[in-house]
Amino acid sequence: MDSTIDYSKYTLDELIDVRENIDKDAYPDRFNEVNRLITELMLDKNESVEGSSDSAGCLGYVIGGMSFIPLIGVLFGIIAIIWGFKSKNSKLKYVGSAGILFTVILYGSLGYFGFVQEDGVYDELRATMTKTQLTGAVQSIEFYKVQNGQYPDSLEILQKSLPENSMVFLHDAAQVSMEETKLYYYKVINENSYHIRSYGRDGIINTKDDILPSPIENVGLVADYQVVSGL
Repeated sequence: MDSTIDYSKYTLDELIDVRENIDKDAYPDRFNEVNRLITELMLDKNESVEGSSDSAGCLGYVIGGMSFIPLIGVLFGIIAIIWGFKSKNSKLKYVGSAGILFTVILYGSLGYFGFVQEDGVYDELRATMTKTQLTGAVQSIEFYKVQNGQYPDSLEILQKSLPENSMVFLHDAAQVSMEETKLYYYKVINENSYHIRSYGRDGIINTKDDILPSPIENVGLVADYQVVSGL
């Protein structure tokens, strides 16, 4: 080999050009040296590309992991899927899809146990919240009488009298249907007494799942008033 030529300083493209034009029969050592350097440079280049790919993949998997955060993780899941398609990384696509599916299953389960399943823990929580709201409604009804000298004829009238952003809730909290909400059942018995209750989960008055307010002394509420069915 001609020692005056230092091929180690050549670029990959230059070495390839030398290999294509060298007379390998006349200069076999030079030809072998050029091939060796080309191989080394190509290996170094592949390792660099793989390292860069692995780094991007780690970030991709971090984003994919964030897709398992309920609700907002859907956005990260979409990003992970798009990233997976662009980098041709099937695992990243699967992780993003799994994260989105996790949110769907989680909120689907919450929706089922909260609005479909009967006699579950959510029914008990709704019943507790309903009793609390009924107590607040009773206080508003009594305050209305103090201001107007009589009980409101309906909850619609009471609702219109409430200040904006009032924390008094008159819609039946026991209802599970989001399509149609109704106010609590309310009836003025006479000028000194009234009755209010929740229709219960089934939305029908005077059935076993009706929720009655807690008795309160020295007010016009008749907590155990017997409602006639259909009224």
